[in-house]
Amino acid sequence: MMKLFRLTLATTALINLGVLSSAYALDLYVDTKTKQIFAEPGPGRVHMGTYEKSEKSAKTKAPKSVLVAPAQTPTHEERTAETEHKPAGDRLVRLREKAEKEQLKNQVSVLEERVKEVEKIHGNFDDRGLHWSTKDGNFSVSMNGRIQPASQYNFINDPDPAFGASTANELNSGMNIRRARLGIEGTFYKIWDYKFEYDFSRGNGTVGSGITDAFVRLNHTDALSYKLGSFKEPFSLEEAASNRYLTFIERHMSVNSFVDNPNTYKTGIGANYAVKRFQTGIAFQTEPIGGWSSASTSVNANGNQNRNNGSGDTGWQGIGRVSGRPWMIDDTKFFHVGVSAGHTDVNTQYRADGTMVGEGQIGGGGGMSFFAFPGTNVDRTNILNTGNLSTGELSDPNRRQVTSYDRYGAESWFVYGPFSAQGEYLRTNINGVGYDNEHLTGYYGFVSYFLTGESKAYHVRNGAANRIKPNRPFHWNGTGWGAWEVAFGYDYIDMNSGVIKGGRADMVRFGLNWYPHSNVKFQANVIHMLDINTAGTPTANANGYSGGAGARTHGWNNGDLSAFLTQWTIDF
Repeated sequence: MMKLFRLTLATTALINLGVLSSAYALDLYVDTKTKQIFAEPGPGRVHMGTYEKSEKSAKTKAPKSVLVAPAQTPTHEERTAETEHKPAGDRLVRLREKAEKEQLKNQVSVLEERVKEVEKIHGNFDDRGLHWSTKDGNFSVSMNGRIQPASQYNFINDPDPAFGASTANELNSGMNIRRARLGIEGTFYKIWDYKFEYDFSRGNGTVGSGITDAFVRLNHTDALSYKLGSFKEPFSLEEAASNRYLTFIERHMSVNSFVDNPNTYKTGIGANYAVKRFQTGIAFQTEPIGGWSSASTSVNANGNQNRNNGSGDTGWQGIGRVSGRPWMIDDTKFFHVGVSAGHTDVNTQYRADGTMVGEGQIGGGGGMSFFAFPGTNVDRTNILNTGNLSTGELSDPNRRQVTSYDRYGAESWFVYGPFSAQGEYLRTNINGVGYDNEHLTGYYGFVSYFLTGESKAYHVRNGAANRIKPNRPFHWNGTGWGAWEVAFGYDYIDMNSGVIKGGRADMVRFGLNWYPHSNVKFQANVIHMLDINTAGTPTANANGYSGGAGARTHGWNNGDLSAFLTQWTIDF
């Protein structure tokens, strides 16, 4: 009776199995004790896998419908051998193990393909920033940034009341963030590159004024490239160098006055050609990005840069620089020379009735002015100022109107191992109604020496200073102390010429620089004004530094202004 019951149950299961397997896949279970096969889970039953009917006909005496693992169909020989020597349960377990091995191989293959895809994009970090690029070199992107906390302490800061000056003319001690920049740059299709950088400390919060570089460049060859967007004017050796690589904390007075203050970042097109020993750059540019502010430009005072409200046309300029190393042993021993020149058109804004836009406001309206501060990094109050070079109505026969200015520069730089010497001469000619060969001039020179044996680095594309890499970076265990540099320089500017009374000043600087790592730099400067003469200047603030009209032949207490400055530069 029991045998009949088991036979009936097995027959029913096989019939159901045949019917079901022709329609869909079926889960099978084997009893670990009796080795019987079941279509449903139960106590002591182990899941063997999911099986479906094979449509492939066999050439042997095997049944028409054979249950096989979907991942791998066993051969006729394998089925025959296992039928002769193995119980049914063992055969199914073996098949399941083979299927799992094949599945694992497939998964490994998929992972290998994914790894190859990931390897197409790789990233790294070095002294130039964070980089990501495709393996074929077609695309790349980098993040860069810098922060420069600064301090200023004026230890001699005494305007002499005998000359009419007051404490209102004192410079302030304090701290600030001199620069805080963040940017991205990269390449696409190998021959194109781009850069965008924003300085959160620029522009007094006006929209757009914090933008510095924002351009796209086409690299025609390794040496020749073309640029479109916002970028630096190709003018001056010290201006061509990044502020991260300056020997002193601030640029010299003539560079600040004739290049930086009119805003060296202007919008336009340019071309650059640079090889190891020779560089040249030319540009055709207009006004800088964003609204005017004291931190963005001195051109078109109280106007609005990129004026699109009908208040006047923008000014244009053509400018260029040629530099090179006629004598060069290697990158640590060379002599660099260069010249710069540029013509800038200035649009003085007049109304239809002949009056000047913004007339009566501080600084007037339209036109432009040049100003200078004494190499300080926190309180950069102007101690020299030409005032607006456009004054009076169009109908006034005695009016002055600046229509353009021309700039010229000559530069030299000598490097011999740890010793270096650098100097520049700059001149700005003022053109327009009421002017006759008026010109502003300035020059500087300094020497520096690396106590730890490093040498000034050279940036080929810019033709200027580059990043210093210490021979022995700083380490707490005393194995390295970084690079140490000392410097001494002289700085002079004269903005008195003809009818222009902008003032005159000269000063000396002492510098100590510590480079613990290539991306970290600490600077300490002492500046001392030898003479400040602002007698007769048209602006009240600047006039106070030399005692006003009653002190025509005197400086501000014989130049009694000295300050101690510090600045950290951390960049990537």
